[in-house]
Amino acid sequence: MSAPTARLSLCGDVMLGRGVDQILPHPGDATLREAFVRDARTYVGLAEEANGPIARPVDFCWPWGDALDLLDGFEPSVRVVNVETSITKSDAFAPRKAVHYRISPPNVPCLSAARPDVCVLANNHVLDFGYPGLEETLRTLAGAGLRAVGAGRNVHDARRPAIVPLDGAGRAVILSVGMASSGIPEAWAASERRPGIDFLAEPSQSAAADVAARVQVVKRAGDVAVVSVHWGSNWGYDIADDQVSFAHALVDGGVDVVHGHSSHHPRPVEVYEGKLILYGCGDFIDDYEGITGYEEFRDDLRLLFLVSLDRNSGQLVEAKMAPLQARRMRLRNASGEDSRWLCSMLDRVSRRFGSRIDLEPDGLLVLRLTGR
Repeated sequence: MSAPTARLSLCGDVMLGRGVDQILPHPGDATLREAFVRDARTYVGLAEEANGPIARPVDFCWPWGDALDLLDGFEPSVRVVNVETSITKSDAFAPRKAVHYRISPPNVPCLSAARPDVCVLANNHVLDFGYPGLEETLRTLAGAGLRAVGAGRNVHDARRPAIVPLDGAGRAVILSVGMASSGIPEAWAASERRPGIDFLAEPSQSAAADVAARVQVVKRAGDVAVVSVHWGSNWGYDIADDQVSFAHALVDGGVDVVHGHSSHHPRPVEVYEGKLILYGCGDFIDDYEGITGYEEFRDDLRLLFLVSLDRNSGQLVEAKMAPLQARRMRLRNASGEDSRWLCSMLDRVSRRFGSRIDLEPDGLLVLRLTGR
């Protein structure tokens, strides 16, 4: 009889603020303080110029598009998303930040539409509207029945793991940490008396040991542990050696999946000691259509990661990736040509880590597990 498995869905940055917020049923204040754009509706206009009109308001499911059917078909035990926006009506723009993201709280059903079990918040936009914005974000998520991790009213709240029961037995233990390399100000770090996020200055061995120790405090036999990490630059496929060492140290310390994000496009995939490391999942939902530059990275193409783990060991059993494309601020299944491009790119950049990616007849990318 095969070992029981835990099925996880993982994706990168879900950025429902700014232009996306403006097409939803309850758009908030469109005011921005960017160098060149002062109205969030400008981003809607850019998307429409690139790919055609968007009939507003769209329904709450619109930004997720075909991803919802993919999620339902996979039937994950746990759905994890990186919510990279403040959910607030606050006008307390964080100083010295070039870009601010907020979604109006009445639009939170858009997030709920994907039925996430865990919303990770340790990222570089959750405090874009200061402590009032963070407080409203936490309050709104709780009011919607959505579990948040990685940010809180003090350091103890921010470091508290999310624990999700799995079907039958066992649990998923999930932590969320954010690093300075992704643009998170050190002042956003939660403390004994100050709200904020679970912040790490750098991917050091001591930081990895601390995070792994916190996992071990709560992890029990039959549990799977995920550490979600917001780190690194926006563009490029190179992974810094200290990030690799950090991820390996997490696995050596008992973590089963390292869920990395922050880059605007997918980055390499590794299986280390039988455990999955995603160095960068790429953006998932955003308002970047029509913005020029960095076309070589094809940031219009997105991946939804569908992962199965052995519950007894945490070892990776299967990792598939669903290719999607953003069009008119909605995710749709990628074409065969675009899926082949994603497969070729991810296979090429992951070879450094001994990983091979194939395209299945059903249109999904699959990580080939060697030595099994």
